[in-house]
Amino acid sequence: MKGFMYILICSDGSYYTGSTNDLLRRLEEHNSGNGANYTKERLPVRLVYYEEFERIEEAFYREKQIQKWSKSKKDALINKNFDKLHLLAECRNETHFKNYKKPEG
Repeated sequence: MKGFMYILICSDGSYYTGSTNDLLRRLEEHNSGNGANYTKERLPVRLVYYEEFERIEEAFYREKQIQKWSKSKKDALINKNFDKLHLLAECRNETHFKNYKKPEG
């Protein structure tokens, strides 16, 4: 069964990331207050991004991946700013910088 991972922007400017096998029905559910508890408190919501998958399990996996992302990283994905997305995906913890060697040249 086909699946979709989607990102909604809520009335407060926050993002909601979900997955479904029927994107239009799910968007209607969210906007009618019958979607997730998170969105029904932040209506209306608007679809700003989605990806289509051959299987719903793949969409669910992608949803869980993106839910962990920062708002900046989601912004870059939504705006198709792949250079910024790549930069934001880099590891920035102290251990990484301590062992990081700047490329020569």
